[in-house]
Amino acid sequence: MATLAPHQTTEATPPKHWTEGNPSDAELAHIPGEGGWPVVGNTFKMLADPHAFVSAAVAKYGRVYKNRAFGGWNIALIGADANELVLFDRNKIFSNEQGWGPILDKVFPRGLMLMDFDHHRADRRALSIAFKPEPMRHYAGALNRGIAKRVEEWGAGNMRFYPAIKELTLDLAADSFIGIPWGPEADKINQAFVDMVQASVAPIRAPLPFTQMKKGVDGRKFLVEYFTAETHRRRKEGGGQDMFSQFATATHEDGSLMAVDEVVDHMNFLMMAAHDTITSSATSLVWLLAKNPEWQEKLRQEVLAVTGGVDADGRPRDLAYDDLGKLDLVEMAFKEALRMVPPVPSMPRRALKSFEFGGYRIPAGAHVGINTHYVHHDSEIWDDPYTFDPMRFTPEKVKARHKYAWVPFGGGAHMCLGLHFAYMQVKILMAQLLPRYEIALEDGDPSWQAWPIPKPRDGLKIVLKPL
Repeated sequence: MATLAPHQTTEATPPKHWTEGNPSDAELAHIPGEGGWPVVGNTFKMLADPHAFVSAAVAKYGRVYKNRAFGGWNIALIGADANELVLFDRNKIFSNEQGWGPILDKVFPRGLMLMDFDHHRADRRALSIAFKPEPMRHYAGALNRGIAKRVEEWGAGNMRFYPAIKELTLDLAADSFIGIPWGPEADKINQAFVDMVQASVAPIRAPLPFTQMKKGVDGRKFLVEYFTAETHRRRKEGGGQDMFSQFATATHEDGSLMAVDEVVDHMNFLMMAAHDTITSSATSLVWLLAKNPEWQEKLRQEVLAVTGGVDADGRPRDLAYDDLGKLDLVEMAFKEALRMVPPVPSMPRRALKSFEFGGYRIPAGAHVGINTHYVHHDSEIWDDPYTFDPMRFTPEKVKARHKYAWVPFGGGAHMCLGLHFAYMQVKILMAQLLPRYEIALEDGDPSWQAWPIPKPRDGLKIVLKPL
């Protein structure tokens, strides 16, 4: 049975094997790039406008370049071929644990995204039970109920969509993921998750008093205690079809139960991953539909045709689990939104051994990264890449493109375990939202915070007009 690795820690000092063996400046001298200012490197320049920074670096240095930020050198590998090399990882060169660990380990240790190779495969297989048809059918029912209730409560008028969908997504997670009713207990759990997510990108990385990292560590402590007690209870008494109950009884190939502390860490991580990425991607889709009313109407008509319209009380009918696959236009529009605003704009890794790419030898120990956002807007792959066009995702056009030109859910062994849940939640949201309202922007196009997970700076001010 998999157990806690001895190097895992939630202290301020990272495990030694994450930092030992970093290549020297001399070993990276043959790779073009720049170090920026003393001490801080290009950190602040990158944060000011990450997409412009990458575009300028590619134009100046090419699709392999080095950049010093966040305390060290990183080698950028840009393009669909780079995505395939890193994500498919045929030769087991790249470590997720040592790439994501320095960012997430203090509050989300041992999540699937922080695991490598055999350990990752074993835990992924055990956890996949939560995404089998029977529990997914249960989630669909819970999502229909929860989304219909909240969308009706929003009512017609002006609103800020991002905070509203963020709150709804957390409440849906309490219901579908944990199997508890909305209320004070769910509110406390939700706040702990909010604190942990904010801590994961906090500039002060030690849990000092009054810092965001301290709030995150405290939130993690609360959730570890809660989920540990609940895991024991559900194993003893049995649980339902919610995701947590599925995790609590997950077994390895030899039939042994997953260790309780691993169940807890996986639950924490998947709640975070589902919450923040779905919030971002649902917001980007609503934004783009508000900007493109002709596509909004096409999706509305498809939803009405599939669900059968409204019921006797004038309310939109639920989207049945068996009808999810019939919303072709909704799915293509969602994919196009994920192309234009990928919820994870870049993905870090660390090279465990040296390799060659783009004419350069990259030494072992190098921190490397791919840039999803750049590739999703690469004019060598996409015609008119800044135009919203769901027809890019017809089966014929998908087949003609590089398999790794579109990677919002990652790829290879680390392809997002919950991607079908994300599709389901967004399709049900569209099925409940579009038959009720026309969506329009209130104040014109918002600006977006690009990193770490994209969101509109004004919360996306929209107007819901009753139909």
